[in-house]
Amino acid sequence: MPASEIPVLADVADLEAEFARFRFTAMDHEAAVALGEDLVRRSRVKGWPMAVSVKLGDHEVFHVALPGATPINDNWIRRKRNLIELTGEPTFLAGQRLAAEGKTLDDLNLDEVDFAPAGGGYPLIVNDVVVGSVIVSGVPQQDDHALVVEALTALAG
Repeated sequence: MPASEIPVLADVADLEAEFARFRFTAMDHEAAVALGEDLVRRSRVKGWPMAVSVKLGDHEVFHVALPGATPINDNWIRRKRNLIELTGEPTFLAGQRLAAEGKTLDDLNLDEVDFAPAGGGYPLIVNDVVVGSVIVSGVPQQDDHALVVEALTALAG
């Protein structure tokens, strides 16, 4: 399978409904760090070699690479963040939408070197404005995505 081909792994409508649940009325430095810490705790419980990043505006307020994570995971985080900043939506949703439409990043004139339509990245949205992102990398994309959703669900209460 060429690297640009995106496998269908989830239903786009389900991912869109999930995305609609995560709108916050506030997101400050303390909450962002707590979100990162929660992701680290959940990753440790599962024994996953995760890199975790939380960014507010232009400031990366949290970054941890657990044992087993590598600089490759940091590059995945960078590429996922670029896609979030372009689309304003979760990376898994963006990728699955492309897959469902039979499209690739090439169809959007985007380079795989800089963008990753793979699970594990989520925008942080306050009052309908993207204020940051939370991103993990370390396990298969659907597991990366599920981990972030677990932590956002806990944060949303």
